[in-house]
Amino acid sequence: MSGSWLATTGGKEVVLIVNGGKAALFSTDRTTCAGSAAEEGGKHVLRLSACKARTTGTVDSVNKTTLRVTWEGGLGTETYTRAEGGAIPSGLPTASLGS
Repeated sequence: MSGSWLATTGGKEVVLIVNGGKAALFSTDRTTCAGSAAEEGGKHVLRLSACKARTTGTVDSVNKTTLRVTWEGGLGTETYTRAEGGAIPSGLPTASLGS
């Protein structure tokens, strides 16, 4: 599951980065949030702070090219594609990640 993942939701580019037990999300709508990625009850779960639409997500499936996450609340399921070479697109917000 580790890597950089890309999706387009509501016309906005979304990048989800998972590295070990950490996760971060950036979007062209200026959303930035960070949190954890862990295995809970046999499932991979993402927990993000300071995200309105994406606080807790359960990984439905993951393979070399695709990651499907179902977010609790109204957002539902997002399908991400692995970023080529691990690169993320330019123009995404990066401030306020608590670093």
